[in-house]
Amino acid sequence: MQNLRNIAIIAHVDHGKTTLVDRILHQVKLFRDNQEVKDLILDSNDLERERGITILSKNVSVRYKDVKINIIDTPGHSDFGGEVERVLNMADGVLLLVDAFEGPMPQTRFVLQKALELGLKPVVVINKVDKPNCMPEEVYEDVFDLMFTLNATEEQLDFPVVYGSSKQGWMSDDWKKPAKDVSYLLDVIVEHIPAPEQKEGTLQMQVTSLDYSSYLGRIAVGRIVRGSIEPGQKISVVKKDGKIEKSEIKELYVFEGLGKEKVKRRKIFAGEICAVLGPENFEIGDTFADFENPEGLKFLKVDEPTMSMLFTINNSPFFGKEGKFVTSRHLRDRLFKETEKNLALRVEETDSADKFLVYGRGILHLSILVETMRREGYEFQLGQPQVLIKEINGVKHEPVELLTIQVPEEFSGKVIEIVTRRKGEMLKMETKNDRVHLEFSIPARGLIGMANTLLTVSEGEAISAHRFKAYEPWAGDIETRKKGSLISMHTGTAIPYAIDKLQDRGRFFVDPGEEVYAGQVIGENTREDDILVNITKTKKLTNMRASGSDDKTSIAPAVKFSLEQCMEYIKKDEYIEVTPKSIRLRKIILDEHERKRADRKDK
Repeated sequence: MQNLRNIAIIAHVDHGKTTLVDRILHQVKLFRDNQEVKDLILDSNDLERERGITILSKNVSVRYKDVKINIIDTPGHSDFGGEVERVLNMADGVLLLVDAFEGPMPQTRFVLQKALELGLKPVVVINKVDKPNCMPEEVYEDVFDLMFTLNATEEQLDFPVVYGSSKQGWMSDDWKKPAKDVSYLLDVIVEHIPAPEQKEGTLQMQVTSLDYSSYLGRIAVGRIVRGSIEPGQKISVVKKDGKIEKSEIKELYVFEGLGKEKVKRRKIFAGEICAVLGPENFEIGDTFADFENPEGLKFLKVDEPTMSMLFTINNSPFFGKEGKFVTSRHLRDRLFKETEKNLALRVEETDSADKFLVYGRGILHLSILVETMRREGYEFQLGQPQVLIKEINGVKHEPVELLTIQVPEEFSGKVIEIVTRRKGEMLKMETKNDRVHLEFSIPARGLIGMANTLLTVSEGEAISAHRFKAYEPWAGDIETRKKGSLISMHTGTAIPYAIDKLQDRGRFFVDPGEEVYAGQVIGENTREDDILVNITKTKKLTNMRASGSDDKTSIAPAVKFSLEQCMEYIKKDEYIEVTPKSIRLRKIILDEHERKRADRKDK
């Protein structure tokens, strides 16, 4: 039996979690002195490195003073709630990492609340104490207050606190006394985080995540809750609906360092996190149990989706030019494959074979899926995001979110006005340092398209975060984007001369020289209605040219939207065309006469 600790790390974006894990790995001499090591080891996915967020949980283990410490990374955003629930089920304690200047942020609150509900023991790390103007003592008070409001037990409130700087590579019990390394933190983990309970009895292991290898097939990853497991053992797989399938463990792996190590001829006991090969037909949440007397564990409860989006094949004039996977079969297979490991995602087929409704936790949750698919070479189109409506006791209910915004004082009035126009109700307003901290309750529909507006009115200063609150009665109609679209009249190349002459009509989303097609949304009108414009028109040449009579064209730079901004921007009658190289906006009906006919029918 080995001495073991399982700990999950909770931190807000950019509070130094990944840097801290890098330091711990170097501390325990996981790498050879001459080995070249990338920074940010945990954020292995390209998207995670670019955005600085954790999307998928990962496991790393270190050995320190005869104790094996499994470190489990947790996503911080409430849109990845499905991932969070599973990860925390594998841990016995949590490491809450907080910035010594910013203090606990709204997104960490979501994961911390889940951890406290599960009864996990916290260790608080106040990081970045080397920053000027940092306030470690005040941040400690803030963390205590936060835990108190989240109904932490007395034992949880009696948490140890560690001060330090991941960047400089030290951790200590006093922020004014820097240490040489991070060993103090490892000592605190070993002392304060409980070792897993050794439950006697037959095997129980819950599958909390899936891995896939093209050589070996599907791999189940989870923590052994009771009993022991070994290679060659015959087991039962207990499904969600109580059905039982018999199977056998072919290979067994435990996490060592950054990789997995194969287990030969020995048992792995309760508390250890392992990867199992052999069983074929299993899902996340299933239990691997004893062959003779199988007992299933309680199935994982995951937050329900609050938003849906239509995914359909690309049928624009530029179809198939940039993507590898373009058919409805490709799209269907990929979406259903995603639901195997992405617990909070649901896919439904519609009455049309090439359209699928995808349900997720929010815009970010869906956009990460879309971005991953386009990088894999998929080409498809997306409809406008819709919130899910429920009938409760005959009354129409909609998802409501808790929204927190931090903004400099001079912009707070404008921000409050924007949120209340979208049916937001203010719950709290307080000033911290030079910033106003605002809390609102707002329908999820009101959040669609709001991030852009907030950044515009606050000159890029607003920091906002939201998490699901509950389903509440329908709040009434919310006004959406008012301005109309500029729609391309012809297919061809955008000409600088034509764009220059049309600049008074609105702002453009395309640069000169870009290929456009008829029906593509190429800009935003200054007025409320949609208008057709021709940006493929060239200048008529005359045979008389006088020097200086040619006007110099000065074109405003094109507005380029990110994927999330496009999702928030489009109207009901528009699609986003997503390919590996481009993101375009278009009208669902490309032909102008057909569009008008459809409009008349709707009226």
